[in-house]
Amino acid sequence: MEEKRSIVEPLAAGKRLDVFLRETEPGLSRTQIKELILAGAVSVNGAKPKPHHRLKDGDSLSWRLPAPVPSGLSPENISLKIFFEDDDILILDKPSGMVVHPGAGHETGTLVHALLFHTDRLSSVSPHRPGIVHRLDKDTSGVMVVAKDNPAHLHLAKQFRKHDIERRYIAFVEGEVDFDEGVIDVPLKRHVLDRKKISVSFTDEAKQAFTHYRVLKRYGSFCALELRPQTGRTHQLRVHLAYLGHPILGDATYGKQKSFIRLALHALELGFIHPRTGKMMRFISPLPKEMTDAAKGLKIDVGKKLAMNN
Repeated sequence: MEEKRSIVEPLAAGKRLDVFLRETEPGLSRTQIKELILAGAVSVNGAKPKPHHRLKDGDSLSWRLPAPVPSGLSPENISLKIFFEDDDILILDKPSGMVVHPGAGHETGTLVHALLFHTDRLSSVSPHRPGIVHRLDKDTSGVMVVAKDNPAHLHLAKQFRKHDIERRYIAFVEGEVDFDEGVIDVPLKRHVLDRKKISVSFTDEAKQAFTHYRVLKRYGSFCALELRPQTGRTHQLRVHLAYLGHPILGDATYGKQKSFIRLALHALELGFIHPRTGKMMRFISPLPKEMTDAAKGLKIDVGKKLAMNN
């Protein structure tokens, strides 16, 4: 356990203790800061304060940081397609069929295992999911961002939480969608009987979920859609499109598995603010071959693989 000390300077006088520590320790979340204070790991002038304690000029602070929790996972030599990497983040192209992090029935062979082999620098905000800020379903392919340290992780997580991340997906759905574009605005919650599934619900426990869609091309038996989720609920796109009456092709859970050779859902684009530089970055993952082969004549504006503001 690491112990740190600090003397409050005039500019910091009047700040809440939890706010001061959040600024001082960018690798810790608000929840972690609060837990440290309530656990008695923080003192002000020798006393154990509350999180809302107001600091004064010249106050003597000390705090103890908990030792990092090892993930307990073993690196695995699994090939990764990496678009970009620096000291803070890593951008990769997740293939369909790869689970993002270990869980029941998936103790090995996950993206996390591959990341641990590739680098020894991954965020530890979620110790058993090192580096993972967001996830894609096992059978969804496409672009993902990984955090290599805790400040980057928390910065990106805040962007996801505030819905500031730009995301664009391509999906092939059953049948002919009635309108060329629209918004699916129906709340979602965990299925009452099958806890692995998500369902549309209008109860108080359900969470708001919004998906913007646009028809790119019609093929008679199916449509190619561009999807822009405004929220990021589990299985949101799959459940919303099934609710619309046009489940995603190849979706064994919410549609028909045999309607396509894989889940026809691809995370095409990801845009976000770089956690250190503050610059806007956008990454494109080209549509996989099995989807391009099925969608002859489909044109997608993908622009450049990397667009970075100067």
